[in-house]
Parts: sequence; structure tokens; C-alpha cells
Amino acid sequence: MSISVLIADDQAMVRAGFAALLDAHEGIRVVGQAADGTEAVALAARLDPDVILMDVRMPQLDGIAATRRILGDRYPAAHVPRILMLTTFDIDDYVYDALQAGASGFLLKDALPEELVHAVRVIAAGEALLSPSITRKMIAQFAAQKPRPARSAAVLAELTDREREVLVLLGKGLSNSEIGSTLFIAEQTVKTHVGKVLAKIGARDRVQAVIFAYDSGLAEPAS
Repeated sequence: MSISVLIADDQAMVRAGFAALLDAHEGIRVVGQAADGTEAVALAARLDPDVILMDVRMPQLDGIAATRRILGDRYPAAHVPRILMLTTFDIDDYVYDALQAGASGFLLKDALPEELVHAVRVIAAGEALLSPSITRKMIAQFAAQKPRPARSAAVLAELTDREREVLVLLGKGLSNSEIGSTLFIAEQTVKTHVGKVLAKIGARDRVQAVIFAYDSGLAEPAS
């Protein structure tokens, strides 16, 4: 079964380049291209893609607002597209806002072709942190600059001690295997705990869990 991809970017040459690159790889199929956020929202509803490559800055409707519209009415729907934000900067305030809106990760526009293909496959598979160290650094930097939203104590109270440990390690950007090694438990057990944590805190994926860990104070930006 192929991965269906929608590309949203206001530069025609960028869209064409990404489309040609992705279509050349087995198991990936570009189903549409949007020149702005408004068109991206419409095409996402009509084409129901698995992955959306979303430029942060676009006319009419920017990528952050488009992400909120696409995901806002669909969660927790059975099929929710994974959104990969595209940016020209490795540390971008807009990207942090996009991750809060529900995007599953971000990628630099000057990434190598194989990195883009890998990112699409990883996002489609349900993973989120494409580059854990970079994504975690970005989230930590902007979380430190923004006021923390009020978090219900009841949400954290629902987590078991082990689930809280797992959430802290997610906040540090650790993979399932790394969490397993740290806690001396099997990777499959980690997957089970991660699934329960996501359900209890109402997170779509690992990126949302990382943001929750910082917002709730379980994870702290490095000094």
C-alpha cells in the first residue's frame, strides 16, 4: 500500500521538485499540490492524504493556521494525516507553534533528497521526532520563552509512576529502544507504555508528548 502525499508550498518549482523526487520512489505517491494554506485545507479534505508536506510561510493562509484547520476537526478520527512542516531555518518560532497545532515534525527545505524520503516514510509510519536532538532543542528553547499553559493536575495524576518516567524520557527525545535500555524493560513494553501515555494526555503523537512534558514541567530546558 503506497503512502499518499499532499505538497503545500507557494513556490511552484519547490512543489514540482518535491513531487518528482517522491514519485520516483516505490511506495510513495503524490496525490496533490497546493499553492497556499487555503488550498491545502481544501485538498486535504478531498484527497485524504497520509502525509502533508506543509510550508510554514504561505499566502492566504499560513502553514500553522492550515495545520490547525486540517487537524482540528479530525482528531480523534480513524484516519488523520501526518503533517511535516517545511522551513528554511533550523530554529524557527513558527515551527514550534506548528508543532503545538498538531504537526508531527519538521524538516529543513535544504535537506538531502534521501532525508525527505525517509522523513515521509517515518511520519507515515506514525513516528514523530524525525531528528530528536534538533526537535527537542527547538521545543525546549521556545518552551522556555513562553508562559506555561495551565495543566490539570488530574491529567498527570492519571499517569502511573512508570508512565511518568516514560513521559520524562520522551521529553528528552529518547527513542523506544533507548527508553527500554534506560528503564531496563523490553522495547515492546515501552511501546505499550507510550501508547497509554499518549491516550491519557490526549496527544496525537510523540511530538505532542514532548511538548506536554515541557509545558507540564516534567521536562526542563537545559541551562
